[in-house]
Amino acid sequence: MKLARAHVIVTPVRDEVAHIGRTLDSVANQTCPPARWVIVNDGSTDGTGPLLDRFATLHPWATIVHRTNRGFRANGGGVMDAFYAGYAIIRNEPWDFIVKLDGDLSFAPDYFEKCFARFAADPTLGLAGGVICSRRGEDLHIEFSGDPPFHVRGATKIYRRECWNQIAPLIKAPGWDTLDEVRANLFGWQTRTFTDIPLVQHKATGSADGSWRNAFKNGRANYITGYHPAFMLAKCAKRLLHRPYFVEAAGLTAGFVSGYLKRLPRLADAETVRYLRSQQVRRLLMRPSIYG
Repeated sequence: MKLARAHVIVTPVRDEVAHIGRTLDSVANQTCPPARWVIVNDGSTDGTGPLLDRFATLHPWATIVHRTNRGFRANGGGVMDAFYAGYAIIRNEPWDFIVKLDGDLSFAPDYFEKCFARFAADPTLGLAGGVICSRRGEDLHIEFSGDPPFHVRGATKIYRRECWNQIAPLIKAPGWDTLDEVRANLFGWQTRTFTDIPLVQHKATGSADGSWRNAFKNGRANYITGYHPAFMLAKCAKRLLHRPYFVEAAGLTAGFVSGYLKRLPRLADAETVRYLRSQQVRRLLMRPSIYG
């Protein structure tokens, strides 16, 4: 079975000194190492930068980009700004896959080897990644087990180059990690999470924002992405009984409605929004769709 000839990784990080060491060790110990790993230090003030510089002296395939501290964490757009600062370095290099990888993860030495074997076995697979878990004692608990089957968490995205060339550039706003998958499916690619290939996330998703702000951010991202209002209503109703009770549903609703009230632009193209909404209507009508 033919595996990837080369893959590159781009990792945006900000104030991750407590966790990035695990990610550095995980990548350094891979049976399938990257051709290049660009780590973008997005204005960290906690010692992340010096740690990355020491790592790069030991691994010639690691490149560190240091960005000036903007003074605040910019949700969605900040991550993509940092990602593209790293992407600019490798965009013209000869790679077959590009990986967007967060800096608070750890995973087995054969993580990429297993993932690329799945890509090799399915030429229609354009975007995929392992399943994000948290550790509870000795056990791993899958985060967000209710995600739709086409969704791949933004913490670990592996793009086949042919797919990337069709869906790029990714939007620099919340919702980027949904629109990439929607566009991939629009162009005929398969996208999915490998539920039997785990990664451990050592910092809970959204922990920097709190429950309300994280839900509001996600609701705003759903607006930017172009969600159908009826589908969003059903989504919010489903989240009413998620803990903390009512908070997630209220935050999602507020974030989504705020997009209309502020008349914010939707950053997806009309064709992508039409496709997404058609799939959401099919889901509401219980017909086959990318949602299952």
